[in-house]
Amino acid sequence: MIVAMGLAALMTAVSGTARTSGYLRDKTLAQWMALNRLSEVRLNLTKFGQNTDIGEINFANRTWHYDTRYFDTSIATMKRVVVRVYAGDAKTKGSPLAESTGFLGSSISSTSTPGGSNVDWTIGSTLATAASPNAAPTGSPGATPTGPTVTPTPTPTPIPTPTP
Repeated sequence: MIVAMGLAALMTAVSGTARTSGYLRDKTLAQWMALNRLSEVRLNLTKFGQNTDIGEINFANRTWHYDTRYFDTSIATMKRVVVRVYAGDAKTKGSPLAESTGFLGSSISSTSTPGGSNVDWTIGSTLATAASPNAAPTGSPGATPTGPTVTPTPTPTPIPTPTP
């Protein structure tokens, strides 16, 4: 009787572990597919529709479906992209196993140089405006602060008290 109860408890624990590992495997695969879908959208491999795009994927010998949605942002040339991946075909209802969010848009810069920017990041800077002869111009990469140097005041060292 005691052995039977012990074996029943062992079987319950093993089946719970197997169920959990299967769920984590499915969740990992779904996350990979969601990130792959975001990459496809960014590379424009599949043209997206108005506000939503759905499709099916055969991956790891299973059928999955995704739902890609496009949302406007406060920047006119940028969209927020949300990809949700579900187990099963498109007829299967349920909550998504994975969801990934990314952004898609064109550059906000007026220059076409990669890494170029038309934003003056020195506006509102607390750097002094007087330039030293060896310093780079204010606002350029590698510029050094030219204001007064502040030396920190040393903290007094506590004096140990003798113990009686």
